[in-house]
Amino acid sequence: MTDLLFRGGRAFTPDGFAEAVLVRDGLIAAVGAEADLARLAPAAEPYDLDGGLLTPGFTDAHIHPVQAGLERARCELSEIFGLDAYLAKIADYATKNPDKEWIDGGGWDMAAFPGGLPHRSQLDFLDRPAYLIQRDHHAAWVNTRALERAGITRDTPDPADGRIERDPDGTPTGVLHEGAMDLVGLLTPRPTPADLTAALLNAQAHLFSLGITGWQDAIVGSYAGSDDQLPAYLAAAGDGTLKARVVGALWWDRAQGGEQIASLAERRAAAEGLDRFRATAVKIMQDGIAENFTAAVIEPYCHCGGTGLSYVEPELLNGYVKQLDTLGFQVHFHAIGERAVREALDALTGTDPANRHHVAHLQIITPEDLPRFAALGVTANLQALWATHHAQMDELCIPYLGSPRAEWQYPFADLVARGTRLAAGSDWPVSSADPFQAMHVAVNRTEPPSSHHADYPTAGQPFLPGQAIDLRTILTAYTAGSAWLNSSPAGVLEPGRPADLAVLDRDPFALDPGEIWTTKVRATFVDGEQVH
Repeated sequence: MTDLLFRGGRAFTPDGFAEAVLVRDGLIAAVGAEADLARLAPAAEPYDLDGGLLTPGFTDAHIHPVQAGLERARCELSEIFGLDAYLAKIADYATKNPDKEWIDGGGWDMAAFPGGLPHRSQLDFLDRPAYLIQRDHHAAWVNTRALERAGITRDTPDPADGRIERDPDGTPTGVLHEGAMDLVGLLTPRPTPADLTAALLNAQAHLFSLGITGWQDAIVGSYAGSDDQLPAYLAAAGDGTLKARVVGALWWDRAQGGEQIASLAERRAAAEGLDRFRATAVKIMQDGIAENFTAAVIEPYCHCGGTGLSYVEPELLNGYVKQLDTLGFQVHFHAIGERAVREALDALTGTDPANRHHVAHLQIITPEDLPRFAALGVTANLQALWATHHAQMDELCIPYLGSPRAEWQYPFADLVARGTRLAAGSDWPVSSADPFQAMHVAVNRTEPPSSHHADYPTAGQPFLPGQAIDLRTILTAYTAGSAWLNSSPAGVLEPGRPADLAVLDRDPFALDPGEIWTTKVRATFVDGEQVH
C-alpha cells in the first residue's frame, strides 16, 4: 500500500492541530510538521486537504443502520414534512408498488400533527393495510385495514409496555405507542436475510459518505416489528463487506427477565473472532419518550398527569445489570425522563467502569444526578441534534414538563463541568446521521438552517444556551469519545492507530459558529483505504 501524506490543511489532534499526517500500511505513521513528514517519507503520495480539516473517522455511539436501510428501501418519509407531503409520498409509493401486500416504512414527525397524533382515517384511502413507524420509533401510524387485520378493537386492552391511542368512544385512532406497535408490526411481511444484509450495506455506504467509520447499533434484536439484525452483521463481517468497526448492543427483551442472560452470552459468542463486529453490549430501554408521556418522570406530567413507564422494574433492573456487568457486558441504556436516568444510574452503582457503561439520550437530568456520571464512570451518550426549539419541544414537551424540569433538558455543559466522559451519536433514522448537524446544535443550541424544523417560529432562538459546549468538545465526543466507548483502536490521530479518517471540505474551526452545519465530508478512509 502506497504511503499517503495528508497536507495542505490542518489535522485535528488531541492537543490542538497538526500540519500533516503520514499513513503507512493502513496505520497512522506520524503526525506533525509537513516538512518533517516529507523527509520521513519522500516517496509518499501527497493528498491535498485544500484548506480543509482532517479528522479521525467519526464513531456514532447510538444508531440503527439496518432499520434505516430498510426504511430507505420502503416508504421513507423522514426527508419531507407535513401531512400533505406525507400523503402524496404514500400515495405515490402505493402506485409504484402495486404488488406489495402492505404499505410499510416510516419517518413521520409528530410535530406535523395536532397534538402529535395522526389518525387512521388519513390513510384509509389505501387499498391495503399500512404500518408507518414514527420518526422516533416509539409509535406507529396504521390505517383501519391494519387494525382489522390485527383484530384491534375498542375492547382490546393496552399491553403492559405500550398504549393504543383511542377516540373519545374508545375506538382505536390508528396510533400505537411503544409495545403496542408489535400488535400490528409483527404482522407485516418479514424481510429476507438478503434484504437485511442489503439494508446494512446501503446504510454503511451512506454513513461512509458522512465520515462515519464505526458505530454502535443500539438495537440488535427483534423490536417494534423489526427482525433480528445479528445474522446480517455476522454475514457481512464474515465475508468482509462490513468494513466499519461495529459494536452491536443486544436487545434486552422487556417481556423476559434474567433468564435471557444466558442467551445474550450465546449471541455474544456467535460474533467472537470477527474483525469488524462484536456483540459485547446489551441495550436496555428503560422508558419511552416525553412527547407521548411514556418517558419516566418523578413528578407527574403537567395538565395530563401520570409519570410515564419504567419498562424494567427498578429492583429487578439492579440485579440484571449486576449480572451483565459480572459477565463483562457493556450496558447501553435508553433513558429520557429524569426518573429513568436515576434508575439507570442506580443500577450502574457498584459496576465496573472498565465495562464502559453508558446512558443515551439524557433528555432530563435532575441537578442531583448530574455529578453521578463522573463519580460512577458512566459515559453520557449525547444525541445533540434534539436540543433545540422545535414543535415537539415547544408544544409537546415544555408545557407538560413544567418548571423547573423543562430547564433540566439536555444539560451538556453541566455534564462537562462535572468531568463527565462524553460520547455522541445520531439515533439515525430517528434524526439525521450527519455529525455536523448535531455538532452545530451542540455549539449553537439552534436548528441548523438545513433542518425542516428551521422555519419553526422559535427555531432561531437558542434553547437553554447556557448548556452549549464548544466545537472541540463535541468533535472529540464524536471521535475519541465514541471510539473509546466501543473499545475501538481508532478515533485519535496519533501514530500506531488505524488510519480511519474523514477529510472535510472546510475547517469548521475557522467558520462562524452559525456555519458549522455547512461542513461536508470530501473523502473517508478505513485502514488507509478510501471507502468514500
